Amino acid sequence: MEFTEAYKLAGPCCFSPNSRYIAVAVDYRLVIRDTLSFKVVQLFSCLDKISYIEWANDSEYILCGLNKRPMIQAWSLTQPEWTCKIDEGSAGIAYSRWSPDSRHILSTSDFQLRLTVWSLLNTACVHVQGPKYGSKGVSFTKDGKYAAICTRRDCKDYVNLLSCHAWKIMGVFAVDTLDLADIEWSPDDNAIVIWDSPLEFKVLIYSPDGRCLSKYQAYESGLGVKSVSWSPCGQYLAVGSYDQMLRVLNHLTWKTFAEFMHLSTVRGPCRAAVFKEVDEPLHLDMSELCLSDEFLQGNSDVSEGHFRVMYEVTEVPISLPFQKPPSDKPNPKQGIGLMSWSKDSRYIHTRNDSMPTALWIWDIHHLELAAILVQKDPIRAAAWDPTCTRLVLCTGSSHLYMWTPSGAYCVSNPLPQFNITDLKWNSDGSCLLLKDKESFCCASVPLSLESSEYSSDD
Repeated sequence: MEFTEAYKLAGPCCFSPNSRYIAVAVDYRLVIRDTLSFKVVQLFSCLDKISYIEWANDSEYILCGLNKRPMIQAWSLTQPEWTCKIDEGSAGIAYSRWSPDSRHILSTSDFQLRLTVWSLLNTACVHVQGPKYGSKGVSFTKDGKYAAICTRRDCKDYVNLLSCHAWKIMGVFAVDTLDLADIEWSPDDNAIVIWDSPLEFKVLIYSPDGRCLSKYQAYESGLGVKSVSWSPCGQYLAVGSYDQMLRVLNHLTWKTFAEFMHLSTVRGPCRAAVFKEVDEPLHLDMSELCLSDEFLQGNSDVSEGHFRVMYEVTEVPISLPFQKPPSDKPNPKQGIGLMSWSKDSRYIHTRNDSMPTALWIWDIHHLELAAILVQKDPIRAAAWDPTCTRLVLCTGSSHLYMWTPSGAYCVSNPLPQFNITDLKWNSDGSCLLLKDKESFCCASVPLSLESSEYSSDD
């Protein structure tokens, strides 16, 4: 792997959808860099500090959210002289996002008073009253033709279906939730999943015309759903809950066909490979070097204290570090808080928040545990390669950690004082965006990786 130098960062940064650019927020400025040369191709100045940025799907436009104003500023990469500013006055703007056609901006006002669709083609705008949330509760179909927007009125949750062509409401239906948490279209656009707040375990599947196809409730007492994710193929729906279980539903009957437990002690029989991060000391043989006694005494760390990070394959049974959450505090750190599918929908990784140093990788084809990665530090982020079965994670250290079905590897970041706190793939899987607190860098990743190519020194 090859790493770029570190660049200044003072806010969000992300790849463009076409992978050609990287947008970086540096206080009031929006810096657009080319992903090949890393030269600055555009520089835009905003009216206040940038809180969040979002690319349009066609990568021609980008918007900046300025929460302190609050307002939105949008810019064009192909027409640098073109500018757009959206200010809703006293109503404020809590969050904004692009429509799939990249020519409309959806903004939600403060206190969820209304959601407004702004057109970049003319001065027309459409209002949806009473959106449930600011930054969530909105989902688009994969073909970009329809939007599902969650609203609430008279203590009841509703779903509004809008056409993204004319931005007219096609239908409204009530949903059987106490306090709707979020919504997401299926990858084939044939179903909508809705789940309730953590206070009640309830997952609802609706058709686009408002018919309830299924209602799933694993248990009644205790905290419920924490995370939900469709598989890319659309055949599986994964539900992670506070009881430290991962349940997978099929798209034909909407019944569970797999339940995976996250136990603090893993016992046999188990075919999963357990990779544990360890520090291997580097022993330097200096017996044949002609060094003075004064040099050795003043540089005792020359032969001591140097380590190489690597994975050690551990046999089961193994006990994983477990943190019992306090019972008197809200939002307990337990349950499946991190979950994502591989590109081919065969594997899904999970993190039980009460065991934050362990990443579980499940094989859906064989309905079994494929691997466990046990880190020294809590896992900050994990992401699948968008083109192949390859998983990368970070823990806030200076190392990257990779897993493929052939093994797991540690990769050292050569940049000094650079601790990786977050990471993102570009769309073609050739480059990784690595973030530190005040800087970022990129790492080019070979398209095909074999286990023989990797060691902790790469």
